[in-house]
Amino acid sequence: MSNQLDFTVGGLLDHIAGKYPDRDALIYHERNLRYSWSQFNERCRQVAKGLLKMGVKKGDNLSIWAYNVPEWVTLQFATAKIGAILVTVNTSYKSAELEYILGQSDSTTLFMVKSFKDSDYVATVNEVLPELATSGACNLKSAKLPYLKNVIFIGDGAPAGMMNFEEIVKLGAGVSDAELAAVEATLDCHETINMQYTSGTTGFPKGVMLTHYNVVNNGFNIGECMKFTENDRLCIPVPFFHCFGCVLGVMACVTHGTTMVPVEIFDPLKVLETIEKEKCTAVHGVPTMFIAELEHPDFEKFDLKTLRTGIMAGSNCPIEVMKKVISKMHASEITIAYGQTESSPVITQTRTDDAIELRVATVGRSLPDVEVKIVDIETGEALPPGKQGALCTRGSHVMKGYYKMPDETARAIDPEKWLHTGDLAIMDENGYCKITGRIKNMIIRGGENIYPREIEEFLYTHPKVSDIQVYGVPDRKYGEQVMASIILKKGMEMTEEEVREFCTGKIANYKIPKYVKFVESYPMTASGKIQKFKMRDMAIKELSLEDAGPTA
Repeated sequence: MSNQLDFTVGGLLDHIAGKYPDRDALIYHERNLRYSWSQFNERCRQVAKGLLKMGVKKGDNLSIWAYNVPEWVTLQFATAKIGAILVTVNTSYKSAELEYILGQSDSTTLFMVKSFKDSDYVATVNEVLPELATSGACNLKSAKLPYLKNVIFIGDGAPAGMMNFEEIVKLGAGVSDAELAAVEATLDCHETINMQYTSGTTGFPKGVMLTHYNVVNNGFNIGECMKFTENDRLCIPVPFFHCFGCVLGVMACVTHGTTMVPVEIFDPLKVLETIEKEKCTAVHGVPTMFIAELEHPDFEKFDLKTLRTGIMAGSNCPIEVMKKVISKMHASEITIAYGQTESSPVITQTRTDDAIELRVATVGRSLPDVEVKIVDIETGEALPPGKQGALCTRGSHVMKGYYKMPDETARAIDPEKWLHTGDLAIMDENGYCKITGRIKNMIIRGGENIYPREIEEFLYTHPKVSDIQVYGVPDRKYGEQVMASIILKKGMEMTEEEVREFCTGKIANYKIPKYVKFVESYPMTASGKIQKFKMRDMAIKELSLEDAGPTA
């Protein structure tokens, strides 16, 4: 029998607020902001009412372009309570990308902060919408973006043409509980509630349509894998605009009454401070975040003994980093999760009581009610345990499809409802999966298939190496050659020859990197996914390999 939840996102919050009214729901340590579940639910209800008063209707698409501010979490539930769809915009996007998302998503409203890192959002929005400054608040008429009517500013004041977020809360006072309840009664848990654009590691970003059912059940199962209860407190330094923040973070918490403790913009020191001060029992992060925390000069000053669990995901998790998170950060029950936006996002996860070998060498087994199979790349036939093939998945977590892209949807989800992830994997007889690479990331050198993950794991064992990414570059003779980009530990120096000597005799000669580059950082999406295609493109230019493709 299935244990699936059929709550809407808003209905789930009502349920949890009724169950744990006075317990901590949301804490912003830096702002000294604290909401109990009943206070947080009431705040979300007021914003939902304000949106109704503004004329927002069920099925409208509303975009949010912001880092992890409190209004973000509020909007995740307020929009859901009225059946509006929250479109999450990558915080690293610039003007052309913002214009693409707002246009492709048919968004009627944009919520935004003033700036993020080196990006002035207000200037960017005015560049995309020159009419904004002279239009009245919430009366935008844009030739380029005809659907867009409202720009809502999160922060103090409001630039020309925008309305301040707090005005929505005030508008909510003019809407009765009965009016909100009438809208809520029309909602169905299988309707789209969230739209996230795939990170764009290849091609144009696609709008992934996720339903209430997708994110509630995925969040619940993720929380179950960590054994979350109302006594847990999760530090969330990963971005909300990505599934890692809004599902593995927010929804895993809300389904269990677990306290959310976000960090607005990732900073290793703030994460360490927040865990200590708020006695967090769990923390999420991509490997580069955990590396930054562990290598911070003040790391030893913090008491992290309250930590128990959390998730490391987003890119390959180095074995050495995992061991340090368990021993030095005390997160003895840390889990690994794997998935993609199209699967809400988690497909497989390790469990808290899994042996360390499984937690460092696999991405776990499928979540409850989730099917996984490994198929032959050529024939599509299901493969037995131990054989490498393409990973496919089916279940409550699979997206509704890509917004306005039926052909792309049909390519991703076959007629039998299997989502084709594009990842290569091996599954053992107990259902534990190892991701061996992207189908597109595989390096083929002289007819030999090379999986970057294998070389990366080997080079991680070198004492000078902090992080490493391996990828293929063109080669006239062999088709492709192996290249490694290495980030060294602080104060370390290394030569290309040292890298090759370390490999010699330990891994097959054809796997030894022909090219080695030492770098300070990697190009990555704001959600922490490393963009190997960008590294490959840069290497082709730097090494003058434009004409080095294999000869016919």
